[in-house]
Amino acid sequence: MAQVNRLTYGSSMDNQYAQMVDLGLGEYITQVPSTRYPVYTRGNAGEVWPEVAYPLTITLTRKAGEIASAQAAINAGVITPKDIKDGPTCFGGVFAGYMYLNLSFGRMIAIRTPGTTIEKSDATYYGSEHEAPEYIPNKQDKSVIASLRILRYGWKMLHTSDLPVLAQDRNLVSQWQSRLPEILDSPDEVLVEAMREIMEPANLLFTHHLDITGQAGGAVQLLSTICEERLGDRSIALTLLGGLGDVDSAEPSFALWKLGRMAANSNELTSIFNAGLSDLDVRLRQSDIAQEFIEHFENFLNVFGSRGPNEWETACETWGTNPASVLTLIDRMRLTDEQNSPSVRSQELSKKREEATRNARKELKGLGSWLFEKALHSSILFSQARERSKTTIVDLIHVARLITRELAIRTAEQRNNAELIDLWFILENELDEFIDNPAAFDEKIRERKRVRGELSNRIPPFIFEGQIPDPDTWPLRSEIKINHNAHAHPGQILKGYGGCPGVAEGTAKVITDPSDPKDLGPGDILIAPLTDPSWTPLFVPAEAVVVNVGGQMSHAVIVSRELGMPCVVAVKDATEIIQDGTRVRVNGSTGEITILENPES
Repeated sequence: MAQVNRLTYGSSMDNQYAQMVDLGLGEYITQVPSTRYPVYTRGNAGEVWPEVAYPLTITLTRKAGEIASAQAAINAGVITPKDIKDGPTCFGGVFAGYMYLNLSFGRMIAIRTPGTTIEKSDATYYGSEHEAPEYIPNKQDKSVIASLRILRYGWKMLHTSDLPVLAQDRNLVSQWQSRLPEILDSPDEVLVEAMREIMEPANLLFTHHLDITGQAGGAVQLLSTICEERLGDRSIALTLLGGLGDVDSAEPSFALWKLGRMAANSNELTSIFNAGLSDLDVRLRQSDIAQEFIEHFENFLNVFGSRGPNEWETACETWGTNPASVLTLIDRMRLTDEQNSPSVRSQELSKKREEATRNARKELKGLGSWLFEKALHSSILFSQARERSKTTIVDLIHVARLITRELAIRTAEQRNNAELIDLWFILENELDEFIDNPAAFDEKIRERKRVRGELSNRIPPFIFEGQIPDPDTWPLRSEIKINHNAHAHPGQILKGYGGCPGVAEGTAKVITDPSDPKDLGPGDILIAPLTDPSWTPLFVPAEAVVVNVGGQMSHAVIVSRELGMPCVVAVKDATEIIQDGTRVRVNGSTGEITILENPES
């Protein structure tokens, strides 16, 4: 295995590390884009890191992320160290506070991968095909040696029967979880040491996750190609991967459904919920009738407490640190019809998957049959493993979150008018000085908070090439006015990518914040800008989901396939074009959304 941490990138490397740079609005964390790989996208990155990143998180984790990205790519044989001599941002990076992935680098891998095209790669991983600039051929992108290595890697993927690394990684996280009480009871210096120390296992786990993700994408692309070329319908692959079970990203929905049924089937609990969400947690805990519910609720928080919006960012709240957000989701669940049960939907999709598998096996013979079986097995194995490896990382991040929050609480107590979040505006190399004299950083923290607020109020470009536009040119979120003339009209068909087969009709509910699901319920179609795990429970009460961006390996696709609901991703500006209250038809096989009737009609 190559020693990536010994790589020599090039003379530009130092400039590409995350630094505080004046962005016109003030100084904030950013990097210098790669010149060799100049196109960047928020596709997929926006799911993992939807908000402006915090300086502490980026400067603490950037080395582990860069090494993991390089190691996974080298393991797959797609690159050699010379391909990344331009610097760490060849994989992606944080620009003006927002996380991006490098689309140019992904396209180079597509060029080197036999049987793959740039279009398929864009759709699978990024959902960037509608906005990405046209690919400009580069002779350095091609490599016969890399292509041969990828074939060898793919052969190994097709013959993988199990992944013991998943259990090894889980054991590593369990060790950190068992250490947590002792760490939290230690002096400040030990907390800082632990924050740095945990980056080593994070690097290892992220390498494994990227390795598995690459193989999952390769397997799904191969299966889709077989369905397209041998069976005449690429969308058959979506059915073949539906209702698999044991998919970690979907598990919270099943658990929340049970809690929702408990509330719906109890007159006493219904009365408590009907009294409103304010102080709901307190009222439930004070009620003798609700004790069984609270016991199950606490078990949910224990198992899924690391999940939530922006869960890769240690500065952000999760379901475990903010249980009230979970009760909001349960409130939606309890009002949902029994027919929306994720178990029932998943079982129906499982039956369709089994039928589609039988039909495919009847059609395919000889080498085609052998390759189909291998691709199907690998797609299932690595798709499930991808979600499992992601959960393992998120659980480790939660350990880091709790350690960092303890230090944040302590240092905030030493400063007047301090906030818990203040610690995350400190750079990693400032930590030691900060814990010695937190008040000395008051002015820096105030200024960095101001700049982050400015960036948060603006919409970053989904795609950029070369240099990211100056943030002061980005549109302000508050000034985005609804153009009623831009609304889709009855009969119009919007096109995206099918994520989960099936057809559903309903009323569009445009939701932009998972913590505010409004009155989303039965008969509604969820229209969202993008989705991360905090959105998963909102899938359950809806009939289908439509997402502005996202590739075919995105969170929305994987979860909808498991919950058995039609899904279409990469529908550009769906949350703006589709008016709230519009009657729509969603076809998860063709990726089409048909506008049936506008609310004013």
